Amino acid sequence: MGAFLDKPKTEKHTAHGGGNGLRFGLSSMQGWRVEMEDAHTAAVGLPGGLDDWSFFAVYDGHAGSRVANYCSQHLLEHITGSEGFPGDGGSGGGGGPEPPVEAVKSGIRAGFLKIDDHMRGFSDLRNGLDRSGSTAVAVLLSPEHLYFINCGDSRALLCRRGQVRLSTQDHKPCDPREKERIQNAGGSVMIQRVNGSLAVSRALGDYDYKCVDGKGPTEQLVSPEPEVFEIPRAPEDEFVVLACDGIWDVMSNEELCEFVRYRLEVCDDLEKVCNSVVDTCLHKGSRDNMSVVLVCLPNAPKVSEEAKKKEAELDKYLESRVEEIMETSGEEGLPDLGHVMRTLASDNIPNLPPGGGLASKRSIIEVVYSRINPHREEDGESEEAEEGSTGTHLREALRQFRISHRGQYHHVLEEALSSICQLGDAAEESPAPGDEAPPPESAAPGPQNAEVQLGSSSPPPTPENPNPPTV
Repeated sequence: MGAFLDKPKTEKHTAHGGGNGLRFGLSSMQGWRVEMEDAHTAAVGLPGGLDDWSFFAVYDGHAGSRVANYCSQHLLEHITGSEGFPGDGGSGGGGGPEPPVEAVKSGIRAGFLKIDDHMRGFSDLRNGLDRSGSTAVAVLLSPEHLYFINCGDSRALLCRRGQVRLSTQDHKPCDPREKERIQNAGGSVMIQRVNGSLAVSRALGDYDYKCVDGKGPTEQLVSPEPEVFEIPRAPEDEFVVLACDGIWDVMSNEELCEFVRYRLEVCDDLEKVCNSVVDTCLHKGSRDNMSVVLVCLPNAPKVSEEAKKKEAELDKYLESRVEEIMETSGEEGLPDLGHVMRTLASDNIPNLPPGGGLASKRSIIEVVYSRINPHREEDGESEEAEEGSTGTHLREALRQFRISHRGQYHHVLEEALSSICQLGDAAEESPAPGDEAPPPESAAPGPQNAEVQLGSSSPPPTPENPNPPTV
């Protein structure tokens, strides 16, 4: 959940680097949230003689940033320091043969359990002064393999031959396998949340959900165990994207893959590419913190003069179209920016960036609008500017509800309305105070005890079935 600001904080933290035959860029923005709770890791060359290995991760904190920040600084060392993980001059380093895949995967899982157990000893986390937790999504790159690591609902994808070849599966409480573990630990899934509160079923930290006696660390209401998928590297691999749910709330796997490919054909600055992803998601309506890491492999798209020409032509058309809309405003005065955006959206403009659409061109539109109307007032230029109105609060609540329930909100509403109707019928049939009446034969079920059960998509692969999911 979390509180929102009156205006989004759009300052970004960015970084870039390269080595081991790859380049990376990253960008993060606080956005509408009151606090920034995301963190990240980018390491090219690992300790223990694994100079030709690399590691990248995104952490999405909740209820505070303590766990996310600590993991960003120390998760990698817990993985590489776990028993059985390759390194320290053994196999897998210095150009020697790579270690067995299962040994690497086992070391990754051990590292997650180690850091989760280690953080439990922190006084503020142990005493409940800090109740934060964090998801973690990462990719470990060896010369021959890609290891995708996921714990929570952040997500990673691999683009190969221009298409999504692999994407991690979100860990949500309504997933059948996750729900079974939660119920076996004495918990329940209500409104798609663990005990009606936490929206993810796996995370680091969150120790309030990890105190069931007689259950191991991977059997608790919330598990710190990651799922690890391995896929051999291929010459056709283009890039890997890691992002928190502030990105995925408003862009699908395919949309983000298409948009990144488009941006790489017009810009070779990976920081700028990541910035455009974050800005586009903000304009698409994301209200969360946003972080994205882009790892480009040797076959990543290169800048194309033809693509740059089409981009310039599109920008020029948008500039002239905005000027035209402003000039034909009539006696009512200059329109607000919201009106301009709605008019452009109805134009069915060709050649908009795939995956990004008109939202990815908002900065160009704003520049032209501000030039024509330099003294514009903020009111009315977007729905966000009306934050104080009741209508805007209602629209935002409905939008967040649709995002949370991922296309199944009709079913959730029907369940809730059914419970309310049953409760109302029971209230009408009950006697007024002071009236003599026999007790009813059966009480209508109250909504506080109703468990919302929603089917999810096919459950994520199990360790017994290590084939990675393909899209």
